[in-house]
Amino acid sequence: MLKIKKSEFYKSFIDYKKIPEHNKIELAFVGRSNVGKSSLINDVCGRKIAMTSSTPGKTQLINFFFINNSFYFVDLPGYGYSKSSKDVRKKWPKMIEDYLVYRKQLKTIIFLLDIRRIPNEHDIFLKEWFEKIEGLKVIYILTKSDKLSKSDINNQIKKISAHLNINLSDMICYSVPKKTGKAEFLKKLEKIIST
Repeated sequence: MLKIKKSEFYKSFIDYKKIPEHNKIELAFVGRSNVGKSSLINDVCGRKIAMTSSTPGKTQLINFFFINNSFYFVDLPGYGYSKSSKDVRKKWPKMIEDYLVYRKQLKTIIFLLDIRRIPNEHDIFLKEWFEKIEGLKVIYILTKSDKLSKSDINNQIKKISAHLNINLSDMICYSVPKKTGKAEFLKKLEKIIST
């Protein structure tokens, strides 16, 4: 299992072209604005490294975090909700698209979905789009599993699996408060980092 011993904020970018070239791999976190990306990153790193907020849409830039002096976590702006200005929101889709399509260091998408929500058209579109990007792996994380009972969790997993047409084994149920899913996620990350 991967052990994260060092994590630090590196830099934020609004322009894909200004992200410097390097030989480290990047793992990008993607999800709706209120899915809990920052909380999960903080939990995995064992400390508060990404900014969290009660206001969805807080992340407006491509935020890089340097992990174990060997690879990067990349926190992408959430989609589906934001109180940010229209000018900023117009820049997000192109910025994200350019990063996902052209960034050769990007090896894995960590796709976060709220376990309480059935995937919508945007979620399905992104899932199908990610599958078309050559050489890109996708890890599906179902967040906020502590909000449901065990039976409801099982029901939701089946529904999400059916909507996204993915295997049950491809999804990890994660709860930051209950610390569930973290070990399984770190094991998957270790395989990615070592290949």
